[in-house]
Amino acid sequence: MNNQPFTLPKPVSNVLSVLPGYPQTLLFVQTINLALGNTMRSEVLQPLRGKLISIRVIDAGVSFFFTLNHKGMVACRRTKEPELTISASAYDFLMLALRKEDPDTLFFSRRLCMEGDTELGLLVKNTLDALDLPPLDLRALSPRNIASEIRMRLLR
Repeated sequence: MNNQPFTLPKPVSNVLSVLPGYPQTLLFVQTINLALGNTMRSEVLQPLRGKLISIRVIDAGVSFFFTLNHKGMVACRRTKEPELTISASAYDFLMLALRKEDPDTLFFSRRLCMEGDTELGLLVKNTLDALDLPPLDLRALSPRNIASEIRMRLLR
């Protein structure tokens, strides 16, 4: 890709990094569940269920801790070391979501890092490659839709 990668400004990172982690994770998880719909409930993801996974957005200074269950992603508090941590910049995660970058390219250029259970990391990568993920529809991620989804899940 020829574009210069965007990095979050340091003042934004400073603010995000001091906010409580669990509410950020809850918002992140609900956003992913909303954006990917039933995909996160796929039986293909069965081997990932119950594993503590962390997504670390390096330039934002935040980490999201979650697991998967039969309903999709579930926010977790960090009570132990995650079995897998996937790290990249906000820009690189966005490029992955928009399918403008390939995970292998980012991994081999050291812009995407996996730490922890390497077998689980390969399983995550191969599982996501095997899924027919819908294109990311940014309209589905409007604050109104996200708030509605969070409200529905909290009332269940």
